[in-house]
Amino acid sequence: MVRKPCCDKVGLKKGPWTADEDKKLFNFILTNSQCCWRALPKLAGLLRCGKSCRLRWTNYLRPDLKRGLLSDFEEKLVIDLHAQLGNRWSKIASRLPGRTDNDIKNQWNTHIKKKLKKMGIDPVTHQPLQADKTEVESAMFVNNSEIPVFGPHEILPPLTPSSSCSSGGGASSSNAAHSIEKVNTDTWDQGFGDVFDLLGDLNCFKFDSIFSI
Repeated sequence: MVRKPCCDKVGLKKGPWTADEDKKLFNFILTNSQCCWRALPKLAGLLRCGKSCRLRWTNYLRPDLKRGLLSDFEEKLVIDLHAQLGNRWSKIASRLPGRTDNDIKNQWNTHIKKKLKKMGIDPVTHQPLQADKTEVESAMFVNNSEIPVFGPHEILPPLTPSSSCSSGGGASSSNAAHSIEKVNTDTWDQGFGDVFDLLGDLNCFKFDSIFSI
């Protein structure tokens, strides 16, 4: 079903209200009390939509309307209600006499939300912001602690080049071959790349002696 429009908007005024229109609406409601908003514009002599008259009265003209910033008590009440109801501004406004839902929403977005962030409170969840940060850091620490970190030469035993490397190739080849025999099969599987890093330090080592072992 399609909801019937509140009125025929052809020929009706739009935009800001004038002082004369405010006076007509204010006097009519004070004299006749609130009647059907659809019929009110014609009865009050206004070329306005019924919805526009209702919003103008509710948000600007009604006598019990409060203006200005929220008091400390009202602000605390808004924070407590927002933690329970979320962004349901009309229900929050019903608990604060004289305040409109639009006024409360504007003050929440411009003042209260920033104040909560400065206090270290998330304005959406109403939980401390530092607690969320600590949980993320602790999770990262746990994940990093499970990853083993090896130094560049912790997998394989160090190989010390022979002092006679510069004097003869045979002696250096035998020393390097003797060191390689100490590396077991598992070490080759775990650190195959580190072996060649270590062998690169033996400038006099002959690769043909490796494959003869």
